[in-house]
Amino acid sequence: QVQLVESGGGSVQAGGSLRLSCAASGNVDTVQCMAWFRQVPGQERKGLAHINNGREKTYYHDSVQGRFTISQDNAKNLTYLQMDSLKPEDTGVYYCAADRRPCALVAGAAHRFSTWGQGTQVTVSS
Repeated sequence: QVQLVESGGGSVQAGGSLRLSCAASGNVDTVQCMAWFRQVPGQERKGLAHINNGREKTYYHDSVQGRFTISQDNAKNLTYLQMDSLKPEDTGVYYCAADRRPCALVAGAAHRFSTWGQGTQVTVSS
């Protein structure tokens, strides 16, 4: 099994930056796809970015393209989400997710991911 723990959330003013971290532990060698999702009250989790583990191929939702960057430190089993030029609509709970299948098979669909972190709150004020 794989365990995920997010950190780095907080409050920031519009235009600011935050970097989220997702620490993976356990049987990490089985993971092929890592992703970041955001959830706001009353809505489903939305996929923001994903990366094929160790391959550096990335994807971004249109709403964060050019502002967010997903990256990894494979030696430390960390996946990051660098968030720049933050907007109030970026507010929500951010989750990292992992799955043993390639991103092409699971990306963008929260129900397809097998492992989730506990989430970290990001609040962007105007």
